[in-house]
Amino acid sequence: MAEQKDGRVQRISHELLSRGLELAEKRNCKLSAVIFGHSIKTNDLEELIERGADEVIAMEAAELEHFLVEPYAACMLKLIGQYRPEIIIAGATSTGRTLMPYVAVKAHAGLTADCTGLDIEKETNNLLQTRPAIGGNIMATIKTPKFRPQMSTVRPRSTKPAPRQRNRKGKIIRLVASKESLNSRIVRMDFIANEEEQSLGEADIVVVVGRGIKRAENIPLVRELADSLGAALGASRDVIDRGWLSYPHQVGLSGQTISPKLYIGIGVSGAIQHLAGMQTAEIIVAVNRDPNAQIFKVADFGIVGDLFEVLPVLTEHIKQTINNDR
Repeated sequence: MAEQKDGRVQRISHELLSRGLELAEKRNCKLSAVIFGHSIKTNDLEELIERGADEVIAMEAAELEHFLVEPYAACMLKLIGQYRPEIIIAGATSTGRTLMPYVAVKAHAGLTADCTGLDIEKETNNLLQTRPAIGGNIMATIKTPKFRPQMSTVRPRSTKPAPRQRNRKGKIIRLVASKESLNSRIVRMDFIANEEEQSLGEADIVVVVGRGIKRAENIPLVRELADSLGAALGASRDVIDRGWLSYPHQVGLSGQTISPKLYIGIGVSGAIQHLAGMQTAEIIVAVNRDPNAQIFKVADFGIVGDLFEVLPVLTEHIKQTINNDR
């Protein structure tokens, strides 16, 4: 399920196409993108084709411009009845996390939320849905053998957007939502944007601090590095559990999944739960005194050393380089 905002298709839609392409190839079936909204840009729908969809089904009405669960669910249930899909995947966004459980109950379907991995079981063609369980301490693989459609939500930024193929062809179907599908007991009154500090999920550069920082009083050392780069500040679960930073900073399975252009881990050991939340970053730099730390297995550049010796030198060098370039 693709998503739109103000008539423009959102990045999560392109990430879902990456997942869908892999599944469609293994099932040897058609990949469709479904989107609800109003006056959705034609170029954006064409881009969904270019990024892998064989067809795009856009159901539109003025009442669908902004997400409301009842009309969106009624429209999706109508399409499920018409097209009989085997699998439906959506983003684990506020929209997906609200809509998919509602639809799953109405359709008597199975749903696995917050998946980090999807695959097809060869013997049965069932969807294998992998997600963290027991507080993120294990990874569970779930399947729904008896009910259809098989439904999953996928963490944003857990995979890269499907690449664009400019000459790729497909079919765009624009539908007008029926009046009976648009009834809603909820009315959208207003929207107040979150004006907090830079969002981890949207940041191009993220500096993440781990338990190696030892105490909360040392966090400003890492914040100074982040500020010098114009980066968002993230943290491992250990740092959050100790109360050194607040939960919105947490990166990993029980926090946010990020995919920045540059990730810098300071004193991060690289537990599997953390790696799953950042390993799609384009460039990964790690600073850790332990040469066997798991973070080095995914790092493009690693510095083995005491962060309290490395960090001041690294920050000062970056500041000088930025100043010289001005």
